[in-house]
Amino acid sequence: MPKRHLLLPRLWLMTDERLGDALLPAVRGMPRGAGIIFRHYATPAKERRKLFEAVRAIARRRGLILVLAGTPRQARAWKADGAHGRHPGALTSPAHDAMELRRAEAAGARLVLLSPVFATRSHPGAAALGRVRFGLLARQARVPVIALGGMTSRKFGAITRLGASGWAAIDGLAAQ
Repeated sequence: MPKRHLLLPRLWLMTDERLGDALLPAVRGMPRGAGIIFRHYATPAKERRKLFEAVRAIARRRGLILVLAGTPRQARAWKADGAHGRHPGALTSPAHDAMELRRAEAAGARLVLLSPVFATRSHPGAAALGRVRFGLLARQARVPVIALGGMTSRKFGAITRLGASGWAAIDGLAAQ
């Protein structure tokens, strides 16, 4: 994967099928240097690849980092800037508790997305970490932690001092 990105973004757009027609406008609206984690897990393979290519074209023009949810091998084949997942060698990895945080670090993730910080439409009814648990986990992390789950720029401002290195969202960024 390209080594042109030495610093990882503080702001990440997570994609999924819920974005629908708002996906490409949301990508176009991301500030230069931000990141996108392209998921779209439920999209059929050919459509997913075509949509990824459209996102990648915008990301390159806008100076965005584009990470593919998948294996590092798939990310290289698709010319992504890295992989997202629980695979060894993934650039970014999800975590929901201390055990998953340690596993992500051991697998070599350079950035962990810790969630859900707050209630989120992505996982209705799931228990949120809340500020205190998020802060405790983020401060013990050995890699930068990105806050995910019910996040907005305003909420990020309120948890920055708790150890968040940045934030990620679906709805919180697509609506801006």
